[in-house]
Amino acid sequence: MGPHFKKTVTLDHGGRRLELGVAQELFSSHEVDVGTRLLLRTLAGPEHASRRRVLDLGCGYGPLGLALRAAAADRVVHLVDRDALAVEYSRENAARNRLDDVEVYGSLGYADVRGSGFDLIVSNIPAKAGPPVIEQLLLGGAGLLASGGLVAVVVIAPLRASVTAVLEGAPEVEVVFRRATASYAVVHYRFRDRPAPAATPDNLGVYERGRLTVTHAGASVRLRTAWGLPEFDSLGVPTRLVADALLRPAGRPPRTALVLHPGQGHLPCLLWAGRRPAELRLVDRDLLALRFSQANLAANGCPVERVATAHRVGTDPAAAADADLVVAMLRPKEPPEATAATLRELVAVVPRGTTVVVGGGSTAVTRGLAALDAAKLPFRTLDRRRSRGASAVALERR
Repeated sequence: MGPHFKKTVTLDHGGRRLELGVAQELFSSHEVDVGTRLLLRTLAGPEHASRRRVLDLGCGYGPLGLALRAAAADRVVHLVDRDALAVEYSRENAARNRLDDVEVYGSLGYADVRGSGFDLIVSNIPAKAGPPVIEQLLLGGAGLLASGGLVAVVVIAPLRASVTAVLEGAPEVEVVFRRATASYAVVHYRFRDRPAPAATPDNLGVYERGRLTVTHAGASVRLRTAWGLPEFDSLGVPTRLVADALLRPAGRPPRTALVLHPGQGHLPCLLWAGRRPAELRLVDRDLLALRFSQANLAANGCPVERVATAHRVGTDPAAAADADLVVAMLRPKEPPEATAATLRELVAVVPRGTTVVVGGGSTAVTRGLAALDAAKLPFRTLDRRRSRGASAVALERR
């Protein structure tokens, strides 16, 4: 399962034992969490056996959706997540357990769900998503359900009161089942015949946390910031160091710039304001980061046709193959093996003369450079800057 793999866990449900590969960075990587098991038990009765079309929202590595698929031979299950690593692991776990009629793909909440007419929507609601996002996850699926369709969610105990308030405050909701333990609460509910809640024009409004003006090295940009993404109120030290490298006086603007892990969009927007690349390519595991970066670029005057995005784990070799500037922000919690694999792939595929700027914690950057040396890849160090445990290094592919 690649450099992100941590271990295999088991889950028994519906007469089947599933073996699920998990990654350190995905939720509940030690074992299938108690809340997921509780939710599955509440759906195991015969009254739910006829629910054939299922949506697992925020699937992680797939325990909810795959267990429900394994329990009924004629079920069709969609598993969606905003994290491409979750999509990758859910897809591999479906294959590993020989489960067909399973569709796995990326979606930012309900925005990218394919089709409708679901008999059941299930979700282990993420506690740190932010109140507006949680409300959207609870209420936003109304238009995707078949007549008589059910939503079944589990939340940690501290969220129980706020979730109850959202559901009781929505006149279109009919709660049909509740179960609570000391640590978790499960709720099943339906929607009466009322229109689904209206979405914002770009489907990002519920994720918006605030507005931020960033001025750095003579470039100034205005950004919307999101719940669930870092640097919502200021630039982190690694980002500042990389911005210094990108915005110092240089020659002609880059033709094609690739930004790996753009976050809120600080670096792509500063790069656009200060250097005006002809094309910007954004690559990230997180659909939220891609959508906010794309929206922030447009708001700062970058034509939409100059921006391309790729939702995937690691880098995109096709996007890097003709780039003359690459910016790679290292994910702080990513396993060292995964970071090393990404940097090796980047430096191996970019053209000669391409500048690659890498930013992150000093230890991670040092390990990345050691991996490039060990792979005997042709590059030279142009510059390296350190500050407060962070580092940015500019390399040139030889």
